[in-house]
Amino acid sequence: MSFSTLYRVLFKRNSVFVGTVLASAFVFQASFDSAVTKWYETHNKGKLWKDVKLQLQEGGDDEDEDEDDE
Repeated sequence: MSFSTLYRVLFKRNSVFVGTVLASAFVFQASFDSAVTKWYETHNKGKLWKDVKLQLQEGGDDEDEDEDDE
């Protein structure tokens, strides 16, 4: 695709240019958000609520048992 074709298709009319910018921003935001979320969850595996919640369900809640004994 040459520059002249790109210009005629995307940049010649202001409304098409603005639509292209908005669509590109939306796609970039969605992909960037997915990538950062994936990295964050991988980097903090075992520390997030979804991981801790499973550990608490499997092991039970020991704090409630201690309060009943007093």
